[in-house]
Amino acid sequence: MRVDGRVPAGAAAEHTGGPGIDHPGLLPGLLTPRQGRSGAAPRRTARDIAVDALCVLLSAAAGLVWFIGPQSGGGPAAPEAAGAVLVAACAAMWWRRRVPVALAVVLIVASVWFPVVAGPSAIALFTVAVHRRAGTALAAAGLAVASAFAQFALDPALSGAVYWSASGTTALVCLLCVGWGLALRARRQLVVSLRERAVRAESEQRLIAERARRREREAIAREMHDTLAHRLARLSMAAGALGFRPDSPAEDIARGSEAIRENAHRSLVELRAIIGVLRATDAEDPLPEPRHGVTDLHALVAENHGSGQAVDFEHAIDGEPAPATAACLYRIVQEALTNARKHAPAQPVRVTVTGDAERGVRVEVRNAVAVAGRGALPVPGSGTGLIGLSERVRLASGRFEYGRTAAGEYRVWAWLPWAP
Repeated sequence: MRVDGRVPAGAAAEHTGGPGIDHPGLLPGLLTPRQGRSGAAPRRTARDIAVDALCVLLSAAAGLVWFIGPQSGGGPAAPEAAGAVLVAACAAMWWRRRVPVALAVVLIVASVWFPVVAGPSAIALFTVAVHRRAGTALAAAGLAVASAFAQFALDPALSGAVYWSASGTTALVCLLCVGWGLALRARRQLVVSLRERAVRAESEQRLIAERARRREREAIAREMHDTLAHRLARLSMAAGALGFRPDSPAEDIARGSEAIRENAHRSLVELRAIIGVLRATDAEDPLPEPRHGVTDLHALVAENHGSGQAVDFEHAIDGEPAPATAACLYRIVQEALTNARKHAPAQPVRVTVTGDAERGVRVEVRNAVAVAGRGALPVPGSGTGLIGLSERVRLASGRFEYGRTAAGEYRVWAWLPWAP
């Protein structure tokens, strides 16, 4: 991660959905979210402007101290030339963030002959340490240390211990500026990394919520298919029977019409319930608890008897499995009976459900394949019901098989754990 003027440190914090910042004008421009191109230089904040103005004033004050105090170091330079160089150095402080390396090199070299810019040189060196890599900052520090020894070497009044003391003190000040700048740079990098981590965590949380919402809607879609397919198949069969025998007795026609009306009414009720869940705005609300269990299998088989389909039901479950297992078992039997009515309406069906807490639950539904020309017309299907059941059973840690057997029957078989 880089924190300099060329690759802004706040690039990763540009996410508009990231953590809010109170009083961004009081932060450095590199730490505030930006708009526009990622490679653009950060816009200066009110704090940046105030700090730059303070650097201009400090540079001017350091130059005035040099003029007022005993002047030492550097070669002979007219006061007018030194004053002009000081004014230029102070003005350059306003652009110290844009070209810190070039500015530092020019001021450090100029300080050898014009010690009046020692203050601006120290500020420029500090700026390089903050806005550039450590290697660049250390190279600038080496140049500053060399210039310090060269500066005092040009003063004939300094020699011996005084020369080494003045040069060493100046070099130490340069190293302290670089160390302070590197420490500030490290702190800013830490702030940027923490903000990036917060933005990533918020983004991941949104993704988790979106995945949970998608899973719930997929579960609702499966619930809609399992429920409505059963009802609509019965509607189709009842309507097909009326059309197949238009000369049926009035009692049969009335019974078929009542079956159509009842199944249409139940379909609407269940559809309204599912749509009510879809309209829920809170993604964290759990789906309704399963409404069907093992005890509802008898009623399901009785409905099929009422629609004219012969069902041989064998039920041998010792105990009550977990609600999720019971609901999955109900859906398997419901889907298998629905498919039998769709594709083999005149063929008998055998349903076998066995199990206990040790062996789990086994369910098998068999029906003969439809014979062309016999019974009501088959209802076309998409085949997604069995695929959805396979996924449902897999999520319940069970096993699921379906297909034609060698005996010419269609078989649906599943094993479910007693408690997922």
